Amino acid sequence: MFSLFWSLVWLAVLAVQVYALVDAAVRPAAAYVAAGKLTKQAWVAILGVSLVVGQLLSLFSPLGLAAVVATIVYFVDVRPALRALGR
Repeated sequence: MFSLFWSLVWLAVLAVQVYALVDAAVRPAAAYVAAGKLTKQAWVAILGVSLVVGQLLSLFSPLGLAAVVATIVYFVDVRPALRALGR
């Protein structure tokens, strides 16, 4: 039961990280600049690296936690700013 729980957590993190990466990739590059955020290329790279790190390392390792935090920052800070500008 315990390992099933962590397997589901791992799958949920994977799904959220993939969604964040795809969402960042389809947003226009000019929107990132207009919102005062890092460039589109930077966010796609950050989220891509966090996806790879999140899948290769434990979620509780320092780099695994950093990967999750990067994804959370995208959803809490960057994505709302981009959505406010529209597509």
